[in-house]
Amino acid sequence: MTNTENAQRELRQKISRNLENGLRKMNPWWRNEPIKELPNFRRWAFAPVLHRLKDWPVAIVALRGPRQVGKSVLQTQVIEALLNEGVSGSRIFRVQFDELPKRLSLSEPILELSWWFEENMLGESFNSAQRAGHAAYIFFDELQNLPHWAPQLKHLVDIHGVKVMITGSSSLRIAAGQDSLAGRITTIEMGPLFLREIAALRGLGELEPRLPPNGLAPVLEKNFWQELRAYGEQHRAIRDAAFALFSARGAYPIAHIYPEMEWEKLADQLNETIIKRVIQYDVIAGKRGRRRDALIFEEVFRAACRYAGQSPRPYLFIDEIKRALQLDVKQKKVLDYLDLFDDSLLLRLVEPVELRLKRRRGHARICLSDHALRASWLQEVLPLTEPELITHPDYPVLAGHIAESITGYFFGSILNLDIAHFPDRDIEPEVDFILTIGVRRIPVEVKYRRRIRFEDTFGLRSFIEKAAYNAPFGLLITLTDEKQNDDPRIVEMPLSTLLLLR
Repeated sequence: MTNTENAQRELRQKISRNLENGLRKMNPWWRNEPIKELPNFRRWAFAPVLHRLKDWPVAIVALRGPRQVGKSVLQTQVIEALLNEGVSGSRIFRVQFDELPKRLSLSEPILELSWWFEENMLGESFNSAQRAGHAAYIFFDELQNLPHWAPQLKHLVDIHGVKVMITGSSSLRIAAGQDSLAGRITTIEMGPLFLREIAALRGLGELEPRLPPNGLAPVLEKNFWQELRAYGEQHRAIRDAAFALFSARGAYPIAHIYPEMEWEKLADQLNETIIKRVIQYDVIAGKRGRRRDALIFEEVFRAACRYAGQSPRPYLFIDEIKRALQLDVKQKKVLDYLDLFDDSLLLRLVEPVELRLKRRRGHARICLSDHALRASWLQEVLPLTEPELITHPDYPVLAGHIAESITGYFFGSILNLDIAHFPDRDIEPEVDFILTIGVRRIPVEVKYRRRIRFEDTFGLRSFIEKAAYNAPFGLLITLTDEKQNDDPRIVEMPLSTLLLLR
């Protein structure tokens, strides 16, 4: 036996009996036992994940997204699909890192656990199995807080013939892994439910995504957006019914899987299983002064909810924290904490645009993953549908900010689509968002009101008219289907139709 083989055997012997029992419970197919009953509904990412895992030449498929959007369920559905296709349970290994014993003391858990599986369950080497046409599938769930996971994965797939699917609730940490795993990994981002998924889940009808999965080229064509507008009008009944549910309960799966759950209980679930769990397990993991940090994080997120869709100055956060906790915090800490929330995908910070090698002066625009988080954390439900806003004349301004937040997060979740915002400066007016693909740009303005005035499109027209910005047309996102803009360079559509893009 070689020194390397001896070292690997010694590492595998570090797997404790309790840990081994936990691994066996996570993988019931090893005992020919059924998987727990899964939802019949499959999220949009299921098909592309399964396809890439089976048929793409890359070894690793990464699914990233906020907590509680269904990543773990989707991973289990992929395993079930493989088993139903005849893949032997002994070829499938899943590790849920959130559920492993805290006393796990492995220095390289990804490698050591994989080697344990190879020896104890697969019954042959990874490479022998691959050469025989029955490669092993390895699934790692919620590995974002695992130290040095990317180098371990790189070593695993470089040396062994395996297919790997990973999930994580961190944009930066998954992106960092992607950088070090170049050529070995493909990434899919899955956020809260799309509007068409809400329609399907609630039995309203089926809608097809308009953005093809193989590139962003259509986004640069004005006709593409005009067709999207027409599609929304064509399916107005389903769209409006789904949007009303989205307005009332947001887009996290739990809100629509359990439609009978009262809002108060749903809000408690959102706070406990998403916001507080992110704070406790993601953004302050390993930091000192845990209790104090948790309170500050909660207040930072509360302020982020209040300023959703806006670009607040840091001193506004500092003032709110001081009032709530009687603590003085530095601007850098506030910005660092916001970055950590952005990293967790609970919100997105849309930065000021950089044009002509100059960065626009301004602050990041805050876009929440779902407006229901704002409603649950602030205990303030804000309607978004036109009939509700008509009966609540005090709501439209706030609803406009929420619409901006929804739009920013929605565009920001499209991989490889660069999004920024354009603060007002000198004689140039503000534009809510700038989408950039290559050297071309699309300005986007959100005016979430029933009546659009000529001056509401001044920012779009000003941006389009500057040849240096290379923007052949712009998008105007509104409340209603009624077309009120006559400028042929501007495509106008309601937010509910925009959300049918994907």
